[in-house]
Amino acid sequence: MDSSKLMAKLVYEAMDEKKAEDIQIIEIKDISIIADYFIIANGTNSSQVDALVSSVVDKLAQNGFETKRIEGIRSASWILMDYGDVIVHVFSKEDRLFYNLERIWRDGKTVSLEQLED
Repeated sequence: MDSSKLMAKLVYEAMDEKKAEDIQIIEIKDISIIADYFIIANGTNSSQVDALVSSVVDKLAQNGFETKRIEGIRSASWILMDYGDVIVHVFSKEDRLFYNLERIWRDGKTVSLEQLED
């Protein structure tokens, strides 16, 4: 399994463990040089958003992946976590609806967890 696919799988698992809402994995490697995958999810409140971010950072660090950059941590309404080939977006429910990244990246391919395990 390539590293970006493994990172995406680990991010999904970390978010799922903390009960993230509507986890979306969008493969963008064929339409952008930014990354291979965007992973988008939201929490129900700022405490859960913080817990989702911590869970992702911990799980990826345990598997040898370090964040290149984290933005928005103070606001807890949209946190962007840059892992190079994988970009993670953790939103509050309201901000996710407002920014609607899924619409912006609709040319990407939605990927299921099962497809990452292939």
